[in-house]
Amino acid sequence: MFARLPSACKAVARIFALMSFVWLAACDPIALVGPGGKTGQQIDPTAAVQVALLVPGGSDQGSDSFLAANLENAARLAISDLDGVQIDLRVYNTGADLVRAAAVANQAVNEGAKIILGPLFGEAANAAGVAVADRNVNVLAFSNNPSIAGGNVFVLGATFQNTANRLVGYSNRQGISRYAIVYGENIDGEFGRDAIATAVRNNGGQVTAIESYPLSQQGIVSSAGRIAAAAKSGGADAVFLTGGVNADLPILATALPEAGLNPSSTQFLGLTQWDSAPQALALPGLQGGLFAIPDQNMMNLFRGRYAAAYGDNPHPLAGLSYDGIAAIGALVKRGNANALTKQALTSPQGIQGTSGIFRLLPNGLNERGLAVATIRNNQTVILEAAPRSFGGAGL
Repeated sequence: MFARLPSACKAVARIFALMSFVWLAACDPIALVGPGGKTGQQIDPTAAVQVALLVPGGSDQGSDSFLAANLENAARLAISDLDGVQIDLRVYNTGADLVRAAAVANQAVNEGAKIILGPLFGEAANAAGVAVADRNVNVLAFSNNPSIAGGNVFVLGATFQNTANRLVGYSNRQGISRYAIVYGENIDGEFGRDAIATAVRNNGGQVTAIESYPLSQQGIVSSAGRIAAAAKSGGADAVFLTGGVNADLPILATALPEAGLNPSSTQFLGLTQWDSAPQALALPGLQGGLFAIPDQNMMNLFRGRYAAAYGDNPHPLAGLSYDGIAAIGALVKRGNANALTKQALTSPQGIQGTSGIFRLLPNGLNERGLAVATIRNNQTVILEAAPRSFGGAGL
């Protein structure tokens, strides 16, 4: 089916792998209201606080067991870094099974858990949240699925909305106000499309075109002319792409310039982290494009601490577990019995996590400080550093 692709697209075909992060459908979030209007369990801050860590161990996938071990390691590393706070960590395996996740969440609360950290997969996290909602227990899930956020469920994973807000805010300060949105025809692309449109609207910009493409090499190439024409006719200053470096982005970054959309005159922006695949940095169509990355100094510190403790580099998602414990510990340290309520969890100050400053939002999402980067001469260059506090530039 790829025999008719232009030669330039054939050259990048070997790095095109249709890998999509799974966003799972969820029930509507359930409102959570406890005694006195407080949302979440009260604690005795002078005693050990019991935290349930729900990890994807116990499935038939070896990768899930590896990730489960990394999440537990990171949580225990975070506990060792706490000063004056006692955490009683109980670890529960959920596999990738939503029914098991719900049962395990209830078991954890029965055994005294005051808050739940995890699970990973969106559907399982939603099931756990629903299971303990009427028991007044908050869930800090490792998912990045915005559809499960709200009520007693918070997502710790990086969200498209956070990235879109950062990039549109930066671009607007550079004089860009008219955006064409280009997205893949899957649930990831649709979430990305909506996040970009919301960010543009909230920053006073204008969406001049919204164009999609099928997730195949031929589909992308066939759509490139239409996409380029729409961006030009709408007078877009920038084209915002949802594609991933290990999936559709390499073909798109080649096909759009070939169709006449010149990235030197129309700013390309990316919703995914372009430097996560080194080969993507060499793509001509991505040179000069903008994307967002976490605070690299903080990430390197965490990687070094983890490697020193466990003899290996952490899984990319392990930092979420550390962040969850760090947030719980920072709140408990204040000595407030309501430290794990929704009001306390959504404190606007935020804390320093493994990838920079972050905070949980009342809608169940999170906000993370991100740097704005570009690609020059096949290298990642930071244009604006990740903020270290909320309220400054970039937040």
